[in-house]
Amino acid sequence: MNTETIRELNDQHIINTYGARKLALARGEGARLWDVDGREYLDFFAGIAVCNLGHCHPKVTEAICEQARTLVHVSNLYYIEPQVKLAALLSEHCFADKWFFCNGGAEANEAALKIARRYWYQQGAPKPGIVAAEQSFHGRTLATVATTGQPKYHQGFEPLLPGIHHVPYDDIEALAAAITNDVGLVILEPVQGEGGVRVPKPGYLPAARELCDAKGVLLAFDEVQTGLGRTGSLFAYQNENVIPDIITLAKGLGNGVPIGAMGCTDKVAEGFSPGSHACTFGGNPLSAAAALATFTQLTTPGFIETARETGRYFIGRLLDLAKNYDCVHEVRGLGLMIGVEFDRGVAPLIESMLNAGVICGPAGPTVLRFLPPLIVDKAAVDCVVASLAAALEELGW
Repeated sequence: MNTETIRELNDQHIINTYGARKLALARGEGARLWDVDGREYLDFFAGIAVCNLGHCHPKVTEAICEQARTLVHVSNLYYIEPQVKLAALLSEHCFADKWFFCNGGAEANEAALKIARRYWYQQGAPKPGIVAAEQSFHGRTLATVATTGQPKYHQGFEPLLPGIHHVPYDDIEALAAAITNDVGLVILEPVQGEGGVRVPKPGYLPAARELCDAKGVLLAFDEVQTGLGRTGSLFAYQNENVIPDIITLAKGLGNGVPIGAMGCTDKVAEGFSPGSHACTFGGNPLSAAAALATFTQLTTPGFIETARETGRYFIGRLLDLAKNYDCVHEVRGLGLMIGVEFDRGVAPLIESMLNAGVICGPAGPTVLRFLPPLIVDKAAVDCVVASLAAALEELGW
């Protein structure tokens, strides 16, 4: 089918939750995509920070095919060997002692919210209050929508889950004032993604850790977007060596196969017991095998370091470009999670670059966001920066 035929079927049969779409993508390899009409694109969005190893990585493809030939799904009422191996490998590289597997980021954050509440309940001192940040994004379930600090996601879903308080991001005084006696959890993104690629000042995350310790509150880091090499470290908490009590992962964990994970310390893990939480498909043989292969590649010696250096180069090139355009307000990011903020809406800029064969996306109305596969090289970066400059000239910005 061509793009127009697919569009007609989509409009007839798919609920419109994503708006108008330009492309019908059919094939991918590395950092390249091709649509059904045969046009090639350089992908600097990676399925929104999902395909960290690039499209159709041979090791991940091999693992998926082998597992599909062997066993696709069994219930979590039985031991699942790939799941157990994945949990052990994650713990080898992360503070978390134990893991709960699910289908994606919203479910991982839902598990974090639930285990925190139930932990304090089991301690005999319920503290249901949750503090999150303004401009945060934690998911699309009713609980994670309520935790998300952006009112536009709340509209039409009220009344929201009670007991959730929002404070300005990167403001330790505001966070301290919000942690009252009924608060049992603080949840933060180490870098805000959907909120505009906002990197906190050095010291904010360590101060949040100290504050939670002093007030006897659990700290969760939502690393659904920042984890798995995206910010130049395997996990973003490692950039400042701040260890939370709970971490959530998804997106890049399966390199495109749906899987999410909530990890925590042994102490916090006591909050869940048999029957308290579950997920039919969570960590099933197929998704766990894909994630196991993905994580093995991500932790290959030198892989993250190379991606970190590419990120530095990319930010440097963007800073150089920004000197020539007054419309650029700021270039910010860590690793290969980069935002360029403009003094106007970026939708025309994204469309112009797409027409030139480069895929990127927004992070709010005025921020152009780059989330390329971590395998991209400096030549690809140069191509994208040149495309951005050409688009700015074309638009007369």
